[in-house]
Amino acid sequence: MANRFESRRGGFADMAAASRRHRKTFLDDIDQIMDWKPFEGFLKKKLRRHRDAVGNPAYPALGMFKILLLQRWHDLSDQKAAEAMEDRISFCRFAGFSLDHESPDASTICRFRNHLEERGLLVKLFNMINDQLEAHGILVRTGSSVDATLIPSSRHPRKVEEVIPDELARDQDDDNDDRPTGYTVETSYSDDTDARWTRKGKVFCYGYKGHIAVDTGHGFILGGHATAANRADCREIMNVVKASGLKEGAPVLADKGYSSADNRCDLEKSGYFDLIMYKACNPPLK
Repeated sequence: MANRFESRRGGFADMAAASRRHRKTFLDDIDQIMDWKPFEGFLKKKLRRHRDAVGNPAYPALGMFKILLLQRWHDLSDQKAAEAMEDRISFCRFAGFSLDHESPDASTICRFRNHLEERGLLVKLFNMINDQLEAHGILVRTGSSVDATLIPSSRHPRKVEEVIPDELARDQDDDNDDRPTGYTVETSYSDDTDARWTRKGKVFCYGYKGHIAVDTGHGFILGGHATAANRADCREIMNVVKASGLKEGAPVLADKGYSSADNRCDLEKSGYFDLIMYKACNPPLK
């Protein structure tokens, strides 16, 4: 019996989709030039997972990694990525999932990404992608544009109060009416304790902030990381730029939210060309 997640051996829906004429897309171009065998071998060697938590066949690791690529390239949350995999033929074709079978849900995508991050594999995989793109002349690190995006936590905050008896109260005999009745109340607001509140305009968000640098030519992601949502964008620009692998003298573009004397000095000291927008109250020095 064929693997139920393997689109290349799918059912009638896959045959109909394959026979339908479609315009060549960005994903078709990427799939044509990329050699996916090194990624498949790397994932099989590092993960060695063939079953999920309940014993069912695990989703193909290469297909799951391709979903993470789709997330980055299209700026999708886990939920939006799961929804896109259910109804976008181009996404299913690129990731290698059959239209006749179920696709990963948001929690599965999140767990897979976290598993890669915990083992330090995600950065290596994305660097392998960029190396191949550079080899084909698609990705040229001639400059980067830095920005940040909010990532809402899937764990919506809610107030939970837990009443815990004091140690002295627990040690007393249950029949002793004179025992102390001390209790401690612990209050928590979310299972996701690393997330934080922030506000963008008039909208409040509980979650994280993704700090990303993309190349100025095609918008491919060069580097990035995540912090709690309350972390200021301007404090992360150098960490993102240093992870981008830019050559000396390359321009760094950013909006006026990154405008500060410290950031401009750091870019100059590191040998990059400062193209951060100036604030109205902070004109360029003559």
